[in-house]
Amino acid sequence: MGMTNAVSEDKWTEIKITVPASDIETAGNIANMVVPYGIYIEDYSALEAETMEIAHIDLIEESLLKKDRTKAVIHVYVNPHENPLEATSFLNERLDSEGISHEIEVGDCLTEDWQNNWKQYYHAMPIGKKLLIRPLWENEYEADGRKVLNIEPGLAFGTGSHPTTKLCLETLEDYIDEGSRVLDIGCGSGILSIAALLLGAESALGVDIDSLAVKTAASNALENGFDETKFNAVQGNLSDKVSGRYNVVVANIVADVIMQFNTQVGDFLTDDGVYITGGIIENREDEVLSSFAQNNFSVISRAENNGWLVFVLKKSL
Repeated sequence: MGMTNAVSEDKWTEIKITVPASDIETAGNIANMVVPYGIYIEDYSALEAETMEIAHIDLIEESLLKKDRTKAVIHVYVNPHENPLEATSFLNERLDSEGISHEIEVGDCLTEDWQNNWKQYYHAMPIGKKLLIRPLWENEYEADGRKVLNIEPGLAFGTGSHPTTKLCLETLEDYIDEGSRVLDIGCGSGILSIAALLLGAESALGVDIDSLAVKTAASNALENGFDETKFNAVQGNLSDKVSGRYNVVVANIVADVIMQFNTQVGDFLTDDGVYITGGIIENREDEVLSSFAQNNFSVISRAENNGWLVFVLKKSL
C-alpha cells in the first residue's frame, strides 16, 4: 500500500457546489450521498425575512447583503483517503440528471487541476472473498487467487472505494452464478456488471442516462476481456432502452431514483430473480422500504456500511 506522508493524512478537500437557491434541497440530498457525515450549506435566499423574524431589526451586515440571493453554496469535505475526483464526477452526473445547473470548485482550485493528482488516492483493493479491484496504473499487486477487475476510475462514478459500491460488490458474490443474466441500472463505470461477469455471469447489460458512463463502462468491460457478446451498455432510461427479463437486477443509485425504478423493475425481473439496491442512505430507509412493499418486493437481506444500505429483494408472488 505504501506509506502516505504525514502531511496528507490531515489534508481534507473542500468541494464547493454552487446551485440555484430554489434547488438547494435536492442538491443537498445529492451532496449527502457523497459524504454521509454532514455538509454545510450557505443559503441567503431568505436573508431579510429570517433576520426580521429573529431580531426584528433591519440592520443586516453589508457583506451579507452583497451575497447573491439567487444562489446557494454547498460545502462538502472529503477526507484524505477518498478520491475527490470520484466525488465531483458523481455530483456532476447526479446534478445533471436532476437538471440542476451547477458550478463545482475543488479545494483552492477547479476540478481540472485535480486530474493529475488524484491517482494517489486509489490503490488495488480486495473486495469480499473473490475480487481484487485494480486501477489500470497500479502494476504491483498480489491477486492471491482473486479475480482481478481492472478499471480506469474517475471518469464515471464507481471505483469500488465508496461504501455503497463495496457493499453491492460483496452482495453480488452471493447471488451470481453461471446462469446469471444481469441488468445494471445506472451502471456508471460498469464496475458492478464487470464484477458479475468475472464472478461467472452469462451476460450483463448496463443502462445509464450519462453518455460518458456508457462509453466508460464499455471500455472498462473490454479492458477485462468482455466484448459485446458478454457486456453491452445503453444510454437512456430503463423503460425506453431495455427489454427482456433478467435474473439479477442491480441498481446502485440514490434513494429517490430507486423508488422511481421500483415501479418498473418487476417487468424486467424473472419471477425467481433478485433485485439488489444500493446507494441508500440510512435516513431514507423507511420510505424506501415502504416503496418496496408497495411494489410487491420483499426484502431477503439488508447490509450496512458507514450509514449506507444495500437491500436484496425478491418479487412477492
